[in-house]
Amino acid sequence: MKRLLFLVVVLIAEPIVAVAQSAASQEAAAPAFALNDLRGRTVRLKDYQGKVLLINFWATWCAPCRAEMPEMVKLQQAYKSRGLQIVGITLPPMSRKNVRRIVRRLKINYPLLFGTRGVAARYDVAEVLPLTIVVDRAGKIRARILGILEPEEFEQSIKPLLVNMGRQ
Repeated sequence: MKRLLFLVVVLIAEPIVAVAQSAASQEAAAPAFALNDLRGRTVRLKDYQGKVLLINFWATWCAPCRAEMPEMVKLQQAYKSRGLQIVGITLPPMSRKNVRRIVRRLKINYPLLFGTRGVAARYDVAEVLPLTIVVDRAGKIRARILGILEPEEFEQSIKPLLVNMGRQ
């Protein structure tokens, strides 16, 4: 019974840990990356300078990752004009064929990049997927969202960053 109670407390506290990580990492600059997209083109973090960037780490084998993608598609469509850019980064190992299949099936409207272990380490991607890193227009990490991005998290952590849009 004590173990069950401990487990419940840990699971309830997990969002609190994510918020604490968010506050601690607010001043950190997002680590640079240069990764290939599905067409083999190199995409860099600096390509999105001035945008509110959601870097969504995911894997083809991750069911929650695939489950959140339709909502990401809707967010990209709804908020692109306000400066939102979602970028999906797959974690190794991955298959280009499987990634392409997911793109077609879910009609992904944002760039998907092939990640490396080095990029995952620089962004401190642990064992919880999906993981979304929120980067403000100045290139600073503002939040780390563990698990599926919930509407409340978008409203609290991301939408306020879209208010101060300069000319894009």
